[in-house]
Amino acid sequence: MTGQRRYRYWAGGLAVMALVASACGGGDSASESDTTVDANVKQGVEAALSGSTTISGTATTMKDPTTIAEWEALWKTERDTMVKRIKDNKWGVSADGKTLTGPEGFKIDLSKCIAGWSNTEGLTDTEIKIGSVSPLSGTAADFGNLAKTESAWFKYLSDKGAFKDSAGKTRKVNMVLKDDVYDAAKTVPLVDELLTSEKVFLLYSTGTPAGLKMYDKVNQYCVPQPMHVSGSPAFGDPVVHPWTAGGLLSYSTEATIWGSFIDQHIDELTKDTGKVRIASLVAASDFGAAYEGAMKAVIAGSKNKDKIEFYPERLDITAPTITDAMTNLFAKNPNVFITMTGATHCPMIINEIAQKNMGAKLKYKFMSSVCKSSGYVGKDKVGGDGMQADGYYIVGGGQKDIVTDSAKGDAFSVWAVKFLADNGHDAKLSSNFGNGFYPAWVVSQSLQCGGDLPGGLTRGNFITCLRVFEGTSPVHLKGIKINMNGNKDGYLLEGSDLSKYNAKAQVWEVQGELIELSGKTSNCTWNVSAMACG
Repeated sequence: MTGQRRYRYWAGGLAVMALVASACGGGDSASESDTTVDANVKQGVEAALSGSTTISGTATTMKDPTTIAEWEALWKTERDTMVKRIKDNKWGVSADGKTLTGPEGFKIDLSKCIAGWSNTEGLTDTEIKIGSVSPLSGTAADFGNLAKTESAWFKYLSDKGAFKDSAGKTRKVNMVLKDDVYDAAKTVPLVDELLTSEKVFLLYSTGTPAGLKMYDKVNQYCVPQPMHVSGSPAFGDPVVHPWTAGGLLSYSTEATIWGSFIDQHIDELTKDTGKVRIASLVAASDFGAAYEGAMKAVIAGSKNKDKIEFYPERLDITAPTITDAMTNLFAKNPNVFITMTGATHCPMIINEIAQKNMGAKLKYKFMSSVCKSSGYVGKDKVGGDGMQADGYYIVGGGQKDIVTDSAKGDAFSVWAVKFLADNGHDAKLSSNFGNGFYPAWVVSQSLQCGGDLPGGLTRGNFITCLRVFEGTSPVHLKGIKINMNGNKDGYLLEGSDLSKYNAKAQVWEVQGELIELSGKTSNCTWNVSAMACG
């Protein structure tokens, strides 16, 4: 694979041990580090933040549909385009059943699938069985709200008869939900159960640690694993892991945006001490390691690297308190704070910073993208009036908050809030209820596209549709593209907003231009021992 991004850093257990000296105040020198940053991504980010580019294409001028019927008509048109492209190029499973092909050299040798593999396992004449492993309880249970929305969405489409394929079979989705409490050790046996006992057609999953533990097996079983809930670049690997695709913005891109922002504000940040001092609370897992390694790579590649000091403090994402870790970070006297963890630690970080009166010393504070949920930054979580969250920045992946956008009259958001309420879910309690429409939409489009191909719905037809995916998301800002292109582009989402929290209005407000990098992010073959691409 050419042009492959590599974020090199070495790990001992869960802790990343190779520190860039100029960035971290100790360890190996920057010149000894072989970390690199994706040049295409960095160039695109810098251009967007400087205001020298604008979002191009019809997406910015197209009039949004005003009813759910209009949205569904648009999606049918987009599916028809995908189906035509596949048929015209004769992609899919070969006549002898041994090979699956797609665009830009995408190819799967089906003879290497597990013995007894079936292209239609998980399907009956009336049912599509989908497995889901996510945290439905515990400190990360808010992520489980994604699955609740997905389940409601599939029921809605099933009841409409949306999953009728070219073979004349009309099916309903049966979604089997499993709770792993965001514990990768619990994830593996649950995945085994879904693969071997439930025999699901495809598999949803959540979290970087869990994903890295399971995706080798899932690919050996040749089971589609779309929209894995992680931004680790490891899940942008259509060559070695063709059945798996991540759904979130790459954490490496997120780090590149943080670093570019800091470079653009370097004079302000170094005015008092000559240094940018970045403190980060980092999840002590593969999730946090992806963030930390990417940030070190960004700093090592910065023209201002000698002015930047980076202080990570690692803590398990399920830890009940963060006080000691945050105290250690504040002792470094930082002027920038970047969150590299998630779940309940998001509001805890905001509260700790406020309680320790660090807000005045911190010129810029960033939440991680997974903290965008109103359930993490809303006033009920961070103080009575919510002002403690005011002024935080976030690289938000371009996703809307359906509650806010519903109040503004956005047609899909109005429909979505009511839809959730009709299914027993209050969109105001968690932004992840709204976020769940994104993976549900992508998978339902791919199921319907696969069903429209010769032979009807199969795993091969589904994954072919996923690898040519292109469509208009109802829950992303206009101009954010959702697409993949075989082996050339393994990432569905590469664009983002840079937003700032307005606590008075309780909304994230976009700052400047959207950052759209579609097709620019290099694919990643993950090296488990190095915990890096390449």
